[in-house]
Amino acid sequence: EDVPFFTALRPAQPETTMSEDVPFFTALASGAVAGVSVDVALYPIDTIKTRMQSPQGFFKAGGFNGVYRGITAAAAGSAPGAALFFASYETGKTFFNKNISSPAGAQMAAATFAETMACLVRVPTEVVKQRMQTGVYTSMLVAVPDIIKKEGVMGLYSGFGITVMREIPFSAIQFPIYERMKLAWKNAQDAPLAPWQAAACGSIAGGFSAAVTTPLDVIKTRLMLGADAEGVKYTGTVDVVQRVIKDEGAKKMFSGIQPRVMWISIGGFVFFGAYENARKHITMATEK
Repeated sequence: EDVPFFTALRPAQPETTMSEDVPFFTALASGAVAGVSVDVALYPIDTIKTRMQSPQGFFKAGGFNGVYRGITAAAAGSAPGAALFFASYETGKTFFNKNISSPAGAQMAAATFAETMACLVRVPTEVVKQRMQTGVYTSMLVAVPDIIKKEGVMGLYSGFGITVMREIPFSAIQFPIYERMKLAWKNAQDAPLAPWQAAACGSIAGGFSAAVTTPLDVIKTRLMLGADAEGVKYTGTVDVVQRVIKDEGAKKMFSGIQPRVMWISIGGFVFFGAYENARKHITMATEK
């Protein structure tokens, strides 16, 4: 649901139906906490994935050194990105439930809408973070004004289109698998799923979806980095695909698949754990 996760990582929603059982602002705050937790906890894996997809190559982009480089940008964007996601998700779910007869279809549509809106915050964060991860910049305070100076404000939105294009199929693949797995497991044991079981379903569905959409993630990374190893700028999605396949081979379109799948799969458990823990404490605090 690259997130940072929150970026490319958005596990399907917990067994609890937030709009019915959890107050809107509690879900909003809990989701923000969960988003930050995922991004910070799994940041080194995301850095490794980004460097594997870099046109300079893994080791020239930094290898295993400084795997927390750019974490300030990721942390700064996690909370508002998550807040925008959950606000859009709750609003979208109410609308789509009234206009789409299939509950799963309504959930998919709401998640797709929420991911698109969240990209307004997530993409600038990703652009700054990934350029810091690959050594282009050393700090967020240097990166942001320099990108705006050289590329304009829209430079912070490099790769926006492909990021949205990645999130739509990701959600469309993840949610049906997630829902089907939950239903099959529930029927098999003839009892409601425990939170860890729902988390396992989200983890597996997310991991599979991550693998299938890796080429889109590679394109997004290249567009956000802005240029190839020789400094020649990419002009768009088609340009990236043609040049990567021609210069580096089709296999390069799946570079970073291992850390991406690992990151999103593990992230499902981190997200659900952080979400439920934050929700519990916020609920207790508001009831006092």
